[in-house]
Amino acid sequence: MKSHKEIALDAIDLVTPSILKLFERTNRKELHIVVMDPTIKPWEADFKDAILVEQSMGKPDEWTIKFDDLARNKAQQAWRSGSANMNHQTAHPSSLREGDVLFYGSFVYGDIVVGCSGVQPYYDMLISSWVALAFEQLSVAEYQRSKDETPTRAFR
Repeated sequence: MKSHKEIALDAIDLVTPSILKLFERTNRKELHIVVMDPTIKPWEADFKDAILVEQSMGKPDEWTIKFDDLARNKAQQAWRSGSANMNHQTAHPSSLREGDVLFYGSFVYGDIVVGCSGVQPYYDMLISSWVALAFEQLSVAEYQRSKDETPTRAFR
């Protein structure tokens, strides 16, 4: 059975053609994606230990803005609250903390949290949603395959 990390990387690979197509509309052609481990809750581990996958597009060594730091910040906001960081900035700004980035771009689907930064916030959120949904549905397929192959075995 594939690991969560392998599935998350597959999800990013699966949506990459859409991201590249989206780059035709965006203000730049670079970004960073952070996928949190859906099995780890904020009260169980430090944020850095709960990051499952990070991946950059573009040339990070040429970035004029630290998109990786911004994506981690967006993911951390969403991970600690269980909702997209857009909610912090629009409906619940009282929950913002010192150091929180004031751009949205994360997405939460069930226990999957993804943060993205590099393009306009609404596109960052779109990309985050693509990755999150692909991760979950690839996990469903992997789970079903595991059940079919070994119906009496526990998950994992």
